[in-house]
Amino acid sequence: MFEVRIHGRGGQGVVTAAEMLSVAAFLEGKHAQAFPSFGSERMGAPVVAYCRISDREIRLREPVLSPQALIVQDPTLLNQVDLFSGVARDGYILINTTRTFEELGIGDFVREFPAEHLCTVPATDLALKHVGRPVPNAALLGGFAAATGRVSVDSVRAAIRERFSGRIADGNVAAATAAYEHVLHGIQEASHA
Repeated sequence: MFEVRIHGRGGQGVVTAAEMLSVAAFLEGKHAQAFPSFGSERMGAPVVAYCRISDREIRLREPVLSPQALIVQDPTLLNQVDLFSGVARDGYILINTTRTFEELGIGDFVREFPAEHLCTVPATDLALKHVGRPVPNAALLGGFAAATGRVSVDSVRAAIRERFSGRIADGNVAAATAAYEHVLHGIQEASHA
């Protein structure tokens, strides 16, 4: 079973991201579940959502305490919430930012992680460009597909189209595709370094 924890703030589409990721996995014939964990249900408050992907039926219902992948939709949470709790040293970390892990002040923490598992993507910028709103969730799912290979970018695109329609779907698909290519390029650079 592959477990994902997504951190963000209310209004950033954290719960929707987990749901679309589970749909992408389901479209590939996998079992999946997605569910949120709310503290305060107000705009801007920290929100966590979880997704599990497996080849077998999933019976667990508790929060993901030891994720194999961590998606951070809002980097301002790095100093406010213990985002990295339970993440294994071979896990994947995907952060919505234009800054490096060093510039974020977490370079020492991630030093033991495989370089190709550490990804940043300007998801908010891509969402603004393609969707016209600063909602990074779909772009980050494209980045997740590139980083982990757990779902294909085609399945992410299909899941986005199941959730949204028209121009919103088209924009989110474009943002996810751009993030996918951005992360693939970053992984190729990391593997050559």
